[in-house]
Amino acid sequence: MKDKIIPEFFRRYGLNYVWGAIFLLINVYIATLSPKYLGIIIDVLGTPAINQQEVLKYIAIMILVALGVFVTRFIWRYFIMGNSRNMECFLRMEMLKHLQKMSVNFYSSRKTGDLMAYAVNDIGALRRSFGPGVALILNGLGLGLLSVISMVQVVHPKLTALALLPIPVVIVLITRMGSSIRKRFRQVQANFASISDRINENISGIRVIKTYVQEEDEVARFEVLNQEMKKSNIRLVRVSALMGPSIQLFFGISFVINLIYGSSLVKTGQISLGDFVAFNGYLTMIMWPVVSIGRIINVFQRGMASYKRLEEIFSVEPEIQDDALPDSEEVAEKLEGQIKVNNLSFAYPGHNEYALEDISFKLEKGQILGVIGRTGSGKTTLVNLLLKLFNVKPGQISIDGRDINDYTVENLRENIGYVPQDNFLFSATINENIRYFNDSYKDDDIEDASKISMIYDNIMEFPAKFETRIGERGVNLSGGQKQRISIARAIIKQPAVYILDDALSAVDTETEEAILTNLKQTMSGHTGIIISHRISALRHADEIIVLDHGKIVERGTHDELIGQSGLYQELYEEQYENEKREAFGNEA
Repeated sequence: MKDKIIPEFFRRYGLNYVWGAIFLLINVYIATLSPKYLGIIIDVLGTPAINQQEVLKYIAIMILVALGVFVTRFIWRYFIMGNSRNMECFLRMEMLKHLQKMSVNFYSSRKTGDLMAYAVNDIGALRRSFGPGVALILNGLGLGLLSVISMVQVVHPKLTALALLPIPVVIVLITRMGSSIRKRFRQVQANFASISDRINENISGIRVIKTYVQEEDEVARFEVLNQEMKKSNIRLVRVSALMGPSIQLFFGISFVINLIYGSSLVKTGQISLGDFVAFNGYLTMIMWPVVSIGRIINVFQRGMASYKRLEEIFSVEPEIQDDALPDSEEVAEKLEGQIKVNNLSFAYPGHNEYALEDISFKLEKGQILGVIGRTGSGKTTLVNLLLKLFNVKPGQISIDGRDINDYTVENLRENIGYVPQDNFLFSATINENIRYFNDSYKDDDIEDASKISMIYDNIMEFPAKFETRIGERGVNLSGGQKQRISIARAIIKQPAVYILDDALSAVDTETEEAILTNLKQTMSGHTGIIISHRISALRHADEIIVLDHGKIVERGTHDELIGQSGLYQELYEEQYENEKREAFGNEA
């Protein structure tokens, strides 16, 4: 696991374990007094002349012992069990921070269900190791050791040795089962990740599933995963379930030895009846920690399996690193918005073919760049590099005259208002989605942004208006409404640079024109990059670049490109013909 995470946790919360261990050992010591005083009371009651005051004295002592056990047990459980919850919370926070540093490439190679399994199941298993697991070990060792010492000193050494004879066999047997449990639990976790991912896909894609009448097929596919999950759990249970009966069998042998040999010692007067009762009390005390060895092995082997899985994910270093900033001067937090791209070439990790090749352009503050091209031409890749979602070689992109790598990722993205192709909305109110949970924005700011993006009138038609909850990923809204809310989210930031990646694809041409007119006023003095497959969205750009197979094949204004015989003119004619056919169809 990441070297600093576990040490950092113990630096913050390690003292809780120390206090927990101290009170646990005090609790164990007090608990071992109970059989001793019970044996004394039995011996006192067995005398011909019973001393009532002495009996009451020992009963009072046993009540105090019980009270001491209660108080100290509460305290150690509070420290140890409570601290395991601190660990769970701490690791989940570190996991989220770590995942947020990961690049797009990281997420493209991992399933959502697998990441959910790390954050829920694996951290939960590790929490049980550092909570109940630690408590069971400390309690078992302390209780077992003090009980054995008491059995030897207070009762009879030979009886103790014979009664404990089967226990080493139990420990060896259970230890050998540990590695098998760890391997099988890792398989259970992997199957859980697959099931989580399948459920997530089914819920997210429920409309597509229903549209294509694939409910039964999806159930059948899920049943296969479900059966695999069941089989892996049964394989795990076969091993873990064997522990309990094995321990009980060998402890039964211990009690038989104790009854046979111990009763003979009582008959011959070598030990008193009270000593024999106390011995059985100690033996019962030992039985609990030994019986719990099975549970301890289970908990720790599962915890180790989860630890290894978490170690794998935490060991992945973020691909996007903030390079050290120059010592001589600080980079301004508020950017002006001048962008220069110089001979930019980029290939995705693991691919030899360039997604972008030799791209160059310059945008002054307040200018708007239009980007167009067929699907797969590299438009979104260009945006990803401007947002530094992938590493950029020094000298290829500069902002305000400084290399993009001189800026921290946070500083860079704070100055960009980005509207992606895939509009993601949270399961919250429209108000919260526009301001992105930032309470610094006023209601007037939210309304102004919604008016510019032409979503205001739609919002006012909802019963709860801006407080309307829109469901997960905006499931209650149309594609155009989701796009316009996403645009409002970018507008309210008032960033130095606006980037719209096919952000108007789901709105009609009339609404598109109205939004573009509003944006032109809003973006005055701000740099803008508008990516679109619609030429109508790029008409007013100061410059348009046409991408094809990752290269700029044409550049110029709309009027200049229309006059050239190239890809732009070809796209224009295709769209013009489509619009004519649609208009003719509507008239018919």
